Amino acid sequence: MFQLLSGLKVVDLTTIVLGPYATQILGDFGAEVVKVESGDGDLFRAVRPGRSADVGVQFQNFNRNKSSIVLDLKQPDAQAVLHKLVSESDVVVHNMRSRSAARLGASFDELRRHNPQLVYCYAPGFADGGPSQDDPAYDDIIQARCGLAALNADADGAPQFVRSIVCDKVVGLHLAIAVLTGVVHRLKTGEGVCIEAPMLESMTAFLMSEHLAGHSLVPPEGELGYARMLSPHRQPYRTLDGYLAILPYSTRHWSRFFSACGEPELASDPRVTDPELRSEKIDELYQEIARIAPSRSNAEWLALLRAEDIPCSPVNQLTDLKADPQLAASGMFETFEDPELGTLQQLRSPFRLHAAAIDSSSVLSADSHGDAATDPAPLADSRAPDLGAHTRTILSKLGYDAEQVNALYQSGSVA
Repeated sequence: MFQLLSGLKVVDLTTIVLGPYATQILGDFGAEVVKVESGDGDLFRAVRPGRSADVGVQFQNFNRNKSSIVLDLKQPDAQAVLHKLVSESDVVVHNMRSRSAARLGASFDELRRHNPQLVYCYAPGFADGGPSQDDPAYDDIIQARCGLAALNADADGAPQFVRSIVCDKVVGLHLAIAVLTGVVHRLKTGEGVCIEAPMLESMTAFLMSEHLAGHSLVPPEGELGYARMLSPHRQPYRTLDGYLAILPYSTRHWSRFFSACGEPELASDPRVTDPELRSEKIDELYQEIARIAPSRSNAEWLALLRAEDIPCSPVNQLTDLKADPQLAASGMFETFEDPELGTLQQLRSPFRLHAAAIDSSSVLSADSHGDAATDPAPLADSRAPDLGAHTRTILSKLGYDAEQVNALYQSGSVA
């Protein structure tokens, strides 16, 4: 865990994957993230396998570097705790529908009454103001609605879901960017802000950036869809003993590829040397790679292509990733001992800090620039918290005395 966001306090009302992925990134950079859960806990806690009823492995991988407080936000006393917590924080993040947030006392209008400088960021399924704004949304629903499942169709044309929680994670990145943008805005102006990062709209922007294609022009020229991405021959190529990703991209790559393969006529073909014609004929060139690829083994191809600096890669299975030499060298998979759960493995944050960092004490000061200083050594990551593990500690920090805390427990407002 880095300390670049040390001093930034985040109230995390998110669940499942989208929001927790965003707030975990903030926690990895040193923000203090307080995860607010109902008595039932985040539904992702129950996804198995896991050695604890509270912390399944999927929950663990999206909720490190956070603390947990349980509040029954259907109760006024619990909402009062939330409002006090927000008054002493910088950021609120959620991935609820707006009507749900309002019902729980967590709308922007309500929370900014308690903190006028609040940075409030949320990711509903569908943008407010549209006919779907109150519809429920999960990753599969958005994969279907945004066109991703159709783009991923099988050989018979049947739509297929991508085998990853891809929409949640892509929009989670959008949500993290929104938070950091809001924080910068507040540093510059001293004002709070509300930023919406809806799932369908974010994924449509993500996919259509290339696939709007000729429809970027009015009237449109050509069809929707980026031809290179839609080529039926854009795929890992069968080699003598397996499959390999081979991607000549620039004119230099293509010419070198065909020359190295003993195909000089193709190396000088206008379809290779003319970038515009190559764009139009890309599927024909991919077919040429498919024709040539079975002539060599993976090892032979990798040696040849790397010598020519042509992009290439073996096709890893999930089981291959832990042994991938690059991932091993960068320490992507970390093992640690937990007193409750035993030996655990987690993915480290993919970020690396190389430059000197600004003094973390100046992070939230709009008029203070601090002096360049050596960033303190990264702190050890904390595993995902047990449900409500920090409830009493957080209440104490908010100024509740023992009698008030016990009353909140007895009423069921906290747990």
